[in-house]
Amino acid sequence: MKLIDNLSTQLFQRHFSGQPSHSAFAPGRIEFIGNHTDYNGGLVMGAAVTEGITIAVSLREDAQIHIVSDAGDLVELPLGNYQPLTGVDSWTNYPIGVTKVMTELGMRTPTGYNMAVTSTLPAGAGMSSSAAFELATAKALAALYGFETDTAGFARIGRKAENEFVGMPCGILDQGVSAFGQADHLVKIDCATESFATEPMPQGAHFWIFNSNKKHALVDSAYADRHRECHEALAQLQADYPEAQNLSQITEAQLESSKDKLDELLYRRAAHIVGENARVQAVEAALSQNDLAAVGAALNASHESSRVNFENSIEELDTLVELLKQQPTVFGARLTGGGFGGAVMALTNADFGQTHADQIATAFEAKHQLEPSIFHTRAGDGAKLLD
Repeated sequence: MKLIDNLSTQLFQRHFSGQPSHSAFAPGRIEFIGNHTDYNGGLVMGAAVTEGITIAVSLREDAQIHIVSDAGDLVELPLGNYQPLTGVDSWTNYPIGVTKVMTELGMRTPTGYNMAVTSTLPAGAGMSSSAAFELATAKALAALYGFETDTAGFARIGRKAENEFVGMPCGILDQGVSAFGQADHLVKIDCATESFATEPMPQGAHFWIFNSNKKHALVDSAYADRHRECHEALAQLQADYPEAQNLSQITEAQLESSKDKLDELLYRRAAHIVGENARVQAVEAALSQNDLAAVGAALNASHESSRVNFENSIEELDTLVELLKQQPTVFGARLTGGGFGGAVMALTNADFGQTHADQIATAFEAKHQLEPSIFHTRAGDGAKLLD
């Protein structure tokens, strides 16, 4: 962690005079099980990883905000004039959105700030760098301006910034896992009540991420389409079940009973969410018994539902999942994150190593003429102030 902190401090010193007064770190996350259930009021489990985003900040004497990252140029903005940017500077919408939300919650900002941002997250791997960016920003600014809230409050700040300023209609999964992460644990979220708990991972379980390096195809518009389709499915189901406030309150038996009354597309969308919610519960039960084979079966079933019902997988992700399922040291595999490109997560035992990963990469490249990026990680701690 100190090396990461040093990188952000060095970047800060290159662009701003003096030392940063505070720095904060927030991890990326693996969506373990619970695909698109978060904005449908369901259950989801994720793991914070040991990689993430570090932010170094200090106060300025004027009404300006200056932000620089290890992947972007210096951007200068007026304090208080918070409008989303487009083009090459749009990456600053994450910290500016957080700043806006925190000021609306009562954070006083008599002067602006300097901010330096560094990341150790692999690009395009579906590990939610945006949530890590938001949580690290919130932690750093809270220390800088004397703002206080609890862990759930920080998660909600990040989600609100992403929903209302960035414009992505996500649920609480990404920010909740980044906020509540704990080493060697999964974070379980009941998104209807926004309650958070941690579940220990069995010893010997490993996470491997295989980034297909197939760019997300129309991910913003496709995500919004799925969001809309889920709400349309709920509206049709409420004719039979008016008490249901979200899709996750519909049981599998109720969905099947009403199947003939639903548009075929909306039935499949609902089947993914309702089934996924049940799979989260199955995984929780299997983990309590240290039954990683059962956990893996649920992961495989989750991916199949993404492929068939939710249609947020693509051929490249399907190939990776099939190659991984052939390995006896892999318990299960599924796409992780929003889908439409990006990465696959594999849950393996300790015998799965780089040689196995390289074999899968070779077979994948032969079929798709793309070299996947491979990333081995473990569950780490959540967002924290470093100094």
